[in-house]
Amino acid sequence: MPSKIYADAKSALEGLTFDGMTVMAGGFGLCGIPENLIAALRDSGVTGITAISNNAGVDGFGLGMLLNTRQIKKMISSYVGENKEFERQYLAGELELEFNPQGTLAERIRAGGAGIPGFYTATGVGTLVAEGKELKDFNGKTYVLETGLVADLSIVKAWKADERGNLIFRRTARNFNPMMATAGKVCVAEVEEIVRVGSLDPDAIHTPGIYVDRLIEGTFEKRIEQRTVRQRSEINA
Repeated sequence: MPSKIYADAKSALEGLTFDGMTVMAGGFGLCGIPENLIAALRDSGVTGITAISNNAGVDGFGLGMLLNTRQIKKMISSYVGENKEFERQYLAGELELEFNPQGTLAERIRAGGAGIPGFYTATGVGTLVAEGKELKDFNGKTYVLETGLVADLSIVKAWKADERGNLIFRRTARNFNPMMATAGKVCVAEVEEIVRVGSLDPDAIHTPGIYVDRLIEGTFEKRIEQRTVRQRSEINA
């Protein structure tokens, strides 16, 4: 079996990027984001990206880097706070936005990975979310048709992997990453540690290696999105 392990993020993306591509990027806020692969996407110079992600990082970090360089043309997202450049580009008409309720976004990604082209949900009925979409009644209740999502490339961040690409995510960093790994035509994962095959408990594996095409071991800054601390006088009180 050919090795899935690449030396760095740049080499892991070689031959996978092209202008106008769709990229799924795991993470929730700054938790569990593929920091190294996002930076490599920026450095690749690819443009016209449609990015599928819960949010767009913060100014200058995470997907926010790709907004600063104008490499993203459209976001398919759930949350658009914490990023002033996102807000500025959207309000100026420079960035397209397909807004989703968070659970709907998660299910659209899961459905895409499962080969399900669409599903009906009650979430969003009677709101702007449902405008222009098919509505259907089931047992006297109205539902809106949402489509599954598939990307040209999924980039995810996990805690550990073995050499075959079996992934374990750590706590809340699990978030959107496992479902995105299944919904990309190609999946590249970055992890904190790669261990030998057989080192991971099979019952603890969150994403089987069959979904992972390429793998790197990265170094991570792990920024805190909003640091909130108490004053020392409050601690001593």
